[in-house]
Amino acid sequence: MASNLLFVSWEPMTTMATQTSEQLVDTGFVCGQAATMQSLNALVVEIAKTDIPVLLIGESGTGKDVYARLIHRLSGLGEAQLKKVSCATLDTGRLLAEMKAEFHSGSESREVSARTVFLDGVHELDAVCQRALLSVLPDGEPRGRSAGMATRLICTTSRNLDKEIEAGRFRRELYFRINGVILGLPPLRERMEDIPALLEHFFLKHSNELKKNIPELSSSARELMDSYDWPGNIRELENVAKKIVAVGDSALALADLRATRVAVHVNDDSWRVSSLKVASRAASRQAERQLIQRALEQTHWNRKRAAQDLRISYKSLLYKIKQTGLEEKKAERE
Repeated sequence: MASNLLFVSWEPMTTMATQTSEQLVDTGFVCGQAATMQSLNALVVEIAKTDIPVLLIGESGTGKDVYARLIHRLSGLGEAQLKKVSCATLDTGRLLAEMKAEFHSGSESREVSARTVFLDGVHELDAVCQRALLSVLPDGEPRGRSAGMATRLICTTSRNLDKEIEAGRFRRELYFRINGVILGLPPLRERMEDIPALLEHFFLKHSNELKKNIPELSSSARELMDSYDWPGNIRELENVAKKIVAVGDSALALADLRATRVAVHVNDDSWRVSSLKVASRAASRQAERQLIQRALEQTHWNRKRAAQDLRISYKSLLYKIKQTGLEEKKAERE
């Protein structure tokens, strides 16, 4: 393992929590109450002050984009432009051109500006692009620093890059070049105590946007949201919150959420062995649907790649997408 690697562990850092919250007040980000989020926010405040490369790892919808922008805003480069580059849409020529412009000043006379480069979804780069990126990234001290340039690199991924390296899909040298600090963002199911604060934030945000009243949730609605495992994480929670605000009726807005939740009610007077079989099949179908949905979201609906991740044939995945109704759900979002 490279000597510059710092992997963030999630031990509570309560002594810094208050200070962190105060420093994040003006960022528009909801500070979580979970110990993992308290630690994450405290570390972000300290890491943002440096120019060390940051690798943000987390499932789709956990807020990697939010944290990349947060680190930039809290850094010494916060007043400068944040250059976001989507790795899923890059070809080698464009990648080389954009990265050379950022990490090589080219001329002492021209005015150069320090800023942050945000590579979103770095695991999406193919082998050729990875080699090209490696050729232009600074090794140690940024090459442009001598010409007055100080570019900060932030990368995000929803993949386990250690496994990607083992599978031969990601270059080990590139991994060590971008992982000065690794920040792991926990999924929403591991920080359920933050749901009330997140809902309050999203209700206020979308009520202002849609010119609607802030909704009140019934106890049954809150119980439903607390018992759901949120495979789409914070992004899914925000979409649900926006729908509740727009519809104005939480029961109606949560109908789809309620339908996806497996609820088995067993009557003591009519217990049969077949009930367990039915419940088992229902739970299996629901688990399968969630796994497929998560794989599709993590690959941005690249079905061939999702099939590889799920270790099933492409044809089987297409059938299951149709069978579970995920295709229609995607069409509704679009």
